[in-house]
Amino acid sequence: MTAVQLNTAGGITGGDHLMFAAQAEEQSHLRLTTQAAERIYRSVDGRPGTVETSLTVAAGARLDWLPQETILFDHSSLRRSMRVDLAHDARLLMVEPLIFGRAAMGEVLTQMSLRDSWRIYRDNTLIFADALRFERDLNLQMKRPAIGDGAGAMMTALFAAPANECEALLAGTDPADAI
Repeated sequence: MTAVQLNTAGGITGGDHLMFAAQAEEQSHLRLTTQAAERIYRSVDGRPGTVETSLTVAAGARLDWLPQETILFDHSSLRRSMRVDLAHDARLLMVEPLIFGRAAMGEVLTQMSLRDSWRIYRDNTLIFADALRFERDLNLQMKRPAIGDGAGAMMTALFAAPANECEALLAGTDPADAI
């Protein structure tokens, strides 16, 4: 099953608060995406827009989180959190792209704030945690070789599956043989 998340506001700005929750039922395969790129617009008063996402993947199920890119604009402020709860044999594929201004439009992020937090649990045990924080002049920060080396975008990709399937993938064998 494929589901498309809609934001009828067209983007997020300071003070907005969005919450999204989805669940892949037992033995199902749920693909979640968005209808368009999510735009994070200028926050006039500096307050962040907030997005909270909660995903649950039941036994034997797979969930693919594949939103279109998030585009950050100059003077934007975003606090985003993702929590995923996996059953013991659940699978998860997540791909989350971020675009730092529209290069074709000559946009540069000289003032912005982004705090992004991911927490993945398997059977109530934390198995993955990540936090990303950018403040102020992102354009200057992204020029640093250790951070972005001039990049105008980044992407986080994550695949979680039972250990034997992940080991099979890393070894270059068919994961179906590991089940």
